[in-house]
Amino acid sequence: MPIQPTPKIWMNGDLVDWHQAQVHVLTHTLHYGTGVFEGIRAYDTADGPAVFRLTEHIERLFRSAHIMGMDIPYSVAELVAATKATVVSTGLPGCYVRPLAYYGYGEMGLNTLPCTVDVAIACWPWGAYLGDDAVEKGVRMKISSWTRHDHNTMPPASKTVGNYVNSSLAKVEALKAGYDEAIMLAPNGLVAECTGENIFAVRNGIIITPPMSAGALEGITQNSVTRIAKDLGFDIRVDNLARSDLYIAEEIFVCGTAAEISSVNSVDDREVPCPGPMTKAIAEVYARAVRRQEPAYTDWCELAG
Repeated sequence: MPIQPTPKIWMNGDLVDWHQAQVHVLTHTLHYGTGVFEGIRAYDTADGPAVFRLTEHIERLFRSAHIMGMDIPYSVAELVAATKATVVSTGLPGCYVRPLAYYGYGEMGLNTLPCTVDVAIACWPWGAYLGDDAVEKGVRMKISSWTRHDHNTMPPASKTVGNYVNSSLAKVEALKAGYDEAIMLAPNGLVAECTGENIFAVRNGIIITPPMSAGALEGITQNSVTRIAKDLGFDIRVDNLARSDLYIAEEIFVCGTAAEISSVNSVDDREVPCPGPMTKAIAEVYARAVRRQEPAYTDWCELAG
């Protein structure tokens, strides 16, 4: 989906015009993929745009940077405030938010220690990543031929720019084969996650999502879904899933900031009941929660204005 420009992008402390938010071709992260980023959403609410779990997202940005040995030259509070200011500058009721910390221009080579760290925050309109009808219609999945990173190869716990080469290869492979999305397996063959979403499968009435040890990112939407599922009385657990578990699942869904909650209707051309009752119930509560329409979860939504 093409990016629709908005008035301003926050760069290193200033809101600059969208088309002036540029970097040099020799920017270090452009060459080595050493940046870290977040995907966040602001939603239209009765009280104005509210950013969903903003502080938790910025805290995860700092954890990713710490794993990478990167020192972000701002505090969590400063980037939370900068994100809100950028959201307000768009004039939009809701938008997607992309904070990025990266090594800038001035040094080249694999040694990042002398590099300065730049930070940018951009916002733009973006619909549901897997389609606005993905809860009801579901998406077609294939197991990727690309394996998710081993923990001692590229740390999957860090939302690092370079890590997503792995995801991009898997995503394009799936699209070219006629599917909507790919499921990635860990080096040991167990299910890790999708290219940009955490995955949940229902077996014997129990919702199961893979652990971080399998290569899954510690998802903030995943955490939200887990709490909602428990509050609805569902049995939800973190446990390993094998490929065959997906083929015989009672229902499957995926979640992420960009994708929100999407049903899965098949894996490797094995049909999965869709949409499942648990998926629908969780998705309905989630859709209200992000818009500050569920009193139990209003603390998840930080008003931008």
